[in-house]
Amino acid sequence: MKAFVAGATGETGRHIVQELVQRDIPVRAFVRNLDRAREILPHPAELVAGDVLDASSLTEALGDCTTLLCATGARPSLDPTGPYKVDYQGTQNLIQAAQSANIEQFVLVSSLCTSEIFHPLNLFWLVLYWKKQAEEALRKSGLTYTIVRPGGLKNEDTPAPIIMRSADSLSEGNIPRQKVARVCVEALFSPDARNKILEIVTNKDAPPCDIAQLFAGVA
Repeated sequence: MKAFVAGATGETGRHIVQELVQRDIPVRAFVRNLDRAREILPHPAELVAGDVLDASSLTEALGDCTTLLCATGARPSLDPTGPYKVDYQGTQNLIQAAQSANIEQFVLVSSLCTSEIFHPLNLFWLVLYWKKQAEEALRKSGLTYTIVRPGGLKNEDTPAPIIMRSADSLSEGNIPRQKVARVCVEALFSPDARNKILEIVTNKDAPPCDIAQLFAGVA
């Protein structure tokens, strides 16, 4: 296995890279700024510069990778096309490159509530709407996929157990980015995570449960 991580220097992507490195999985980090990546990503992650909006560069960038994890996301800005370009078109470009490269599994970090068109977050240039369109493109691609929909993302890890549900079952809750990364990487090893949408939050009152068991509990 060799993992390709798009959005590797983002707040969630860097934790995915860290998780892969800790498990001794070869990883290629796809980044826009090599200097910044060298500062924040762990050795021996391989760094490749590029942009998900440059579709022509992606197949070469994937190289010999066998799995793809996408943690890209539009940053808050005044550009109304940001979510369309990054969350949808960028993911679409990655999907097409993954098809050409015969990627074995595509893990996409999305968000809770992508099916709620009137959700307040859609006031920010339809960010959830375009994430939903990216999900649908992946589901229809023929690729083996895992779509991870986390709740509100927290930078500090906590011991609170993970709650995992099927699509459109959760509408609120938070989760540390570190736990999102663990779910994404664990999904690469579990047949029970394949071709599923997984909604995840944490709750201090939830019973502790192995991530692999959580995958099995989602239809």
